[in-house]
Amino acid sequence: MIHVIGGGLAGSEAAWQAAEAGVTVTLHEMRPVRATAVHQTDGLAELVCSNSFRGDKLDNAVGVLKEEMRRLGSLVMRAADQARVPAGAALAVDRHLFSRLVTETVSSHPRVTIAREEIDHVPTPESGWSPVIIATGPLTSEALSADIQRLVGDEHLAFYDAISPIVLADSIDMSKVFRASRWDRSVWRAPDAPVAPESDGDYLNCPFTKDEYDAFYDALVAAESATVHDFDAVKFFEGCLPIEVMAHRGRDTLRFGPMKPVGLTDPRTGRFPYAAAQLRQDTIAGDHYSLVGFQTQIKWGDQARVLRLIPGLEQAEFVRFGMVHRNTYICGPKVLRPTWQTRFRDDLFFAGQVSGVEGYVESAASGLLAGRNAAALAQGQAPRTLPRTTAMGALAHYVSHADPAHYQPSNITHGIMEPLQDPPRDKARKKALIADRALAALQDWLAAPALIAR
Repeated sequence: MIHVIGGGLAGSEAAWQAAEAGVTVTLHEMRPVRATAVHQTDGLAELVCSNSFRGDKLDNAVGVLKEEMRRLGSLVMRAADQARVPAGAALAVDRHLFSRLVTETVSSHPRVTIAREEIDHVPTPESGWSPVIIATGPLTSEALSADIQRLVGDEHLAFYDAISPIVLADSIDMSKVFRASRWDRSVWRAPDAPVAPESDGDYLNCPFTKDEYDAFYDALVAAESATVHDFDAVKFFEGCLPIEVMAHRGRDTLRFGPMKPVGLTDPRTGRFPYAAAQLRQDTIAGDHYSLVGFQTQIKWGDQARVLRLIPGLEQAEFVRFGMVHRNTYICGPKVLRPTWQTRFRDDLFFAGQVSGVEGYVESAASGLLAGRNAAALAQGQAPRTLPRTTAMGALAHYVSHADPAHYQPSNITHGIMEPLQDPPRDKARKKALIADRALAALQDWLAAPALIAR
């Protein structure tokens, strides 16, 4: 039997993959016995930050990663595709439906048992728990975190992450916002869904004049943080910085980041606005919208006051305010192999954000391979690595081979994939070749026979 600790994206995917491979699995999830600071339900794979899985085309690395996962029978990708909501060229989901689909699918699998209990230590082989996958995510409990630190030493690290606010759709002043996708990127709709004449984009855009932006910026940098005041001393993940942290880097930082106006033509002026805040649909019903890139740790009272300076949100009702939380992760290059096994113990795996990856898709991908490899080990077969020419293989190689002295969690990017030999100058052609090579390598990997463990 395989034991998976943690019922997030990585843990749910790992349990599903192992069970589908024919191995019995116990999935240990501490909620609702032990709550976290940010989870709102006891559902598996609950999304606590954004509802976006990012780009879904093969011209970006995360799109390639998604397609690889689909071809490997990923539960997370299947649920995400079923719970999809409009988000232009990105894959975004109704977070409640997504979690429900994952929970129902995993709990109904005949080889999976879900144990609602907190595991406060790393199980040893002597306890009868082997193999073990630790996929407790960024919110690993204090007791288990301390035991992981004892096990791996000073390589147990942490950084801070923040989540975006969500507003009630009925409270948005639609006379001040306009619907558009940046650069008119293709709009996703459900198959055979009717296309309304006014549906010309997947995002609601709140356009700023210079005066409106200056007023918003001044209020933002003056707002009181809920927890962390010394921005320079705290380690944040660069891909998910709180807006106030970005704002303190300079007045125009937001205009070149989450509030960039380029590609968004205001139909009332025919021009790009001075700045723009985007709202992305958060539920299939369209009754909730999340602020794109507006993760924040500002105190809730100040948060409401500042965010209501956004044009169209003057009377906004907030379903959820943004908040900050601590992400815990290990130093993968010192602890992990590219199979997601630990270097010091064959039957112990780490997966998800605690393993040192960043992002929903990357977390699920690590769980997918950890689950498959744990199942192989349980069946007397050798765990396998994917080639670096695949997105999954490149991610595993980065986590296990990056410079440990300067290690930080990473999203999948073309930069960590094996470079092409004699790449073409045309960027679009180059990206297409990388995607074709990755999917061909995955197909070859799938066709290769399993190896018996020595």
